[in-house]
Amino acid sequence: MQTLFGEYIDTFVGVMRAIEVTVAEGKPAGADQGIDQVHGLLRGISNGPNKLMFVGNGGSAGIAGHMAIDFAKNGGVRSVTFNDASSLTCLANDLGYEQVFAKQVEMQGLHGDVLIAISSSGESKNILKAVDAAHDRGCAVVTLSGFAPSNSLRKRGAVNFYVKSGVYGFVETAHQVILHAILDTGMGWSMKAPHTQPTQVLP
Repeated sequence: MQTLFGEYIDTFVGVMRAIEVTVAEGKPAGADQGIDQVHGLLRGISNGPNKLMFVGNGGSAGIAGHMAIDFAKNGGVRSVTFNDASSLTCLANDLGYEQVFAKQVEMQGLHGDVLIAISSSGESKNILKAVDAAHDRGCAVVTLSGFAPSNSLRKRGAVNFYVKSGVYGFVETAHQVILHAILDTGMGWSMKAPHTQPTQVLP
C-alpha cells in the first residue's frame, strides 16, 4: 500500500522529469543541453574578474545563499548573493523593494558576469528588474521559475529552467536540485560513483 510520503515523493519525481528548459528566444532544449550551456557560461568566468550572482526572495533567497557558497567553495567559481540585511533595508527604504536587487546588480555587476534569477512564481518584480539590470550591464542570465507556464521570468534568460508545478515545496526543491545538478555534474559527478561527492572544481 502506497504511503502518503511515497505519494509525495512519486509526485516530486514526476515534477522533476517534467522540467522544461528553453534557451535563447524561448527555443526548447533538453535538460542536459541547458546544463551544458550553464557550464559553458561558468567556464567563461572562471579564470577572470567575472562572477556568478544569485537573486531570490524568501525560500529562493535561502537557495541563492546556499548555492552561492557551494559554487564558490566547491566549484571554484567566484559567487555572490545580495541578501545582506543592511543592503536590503537600505535600498528598500530609499528606492523601494522592487529595486533591492537591480540596484545591487547595477552597482556590482560587470560586463560578462552571470546572474542566476530564482523565483517560484516568475513574477516577482524585484527579480525581473534585476534581470533587466543584468542585461543592461552585459551579463548573461539564467532563470529558474515555476507556477504558470506563461510567467514573465521564464523566457528572460540565455537558459531557463521551468518547473511545472504550483506547489511551493516542489518548485523550490526542484530549483535547488537543478542548481546542485549543475554544480555536481560540472565537478565530475557520474554514475560510475553515484554516491561519492565530486571534488574537482567546476572549470
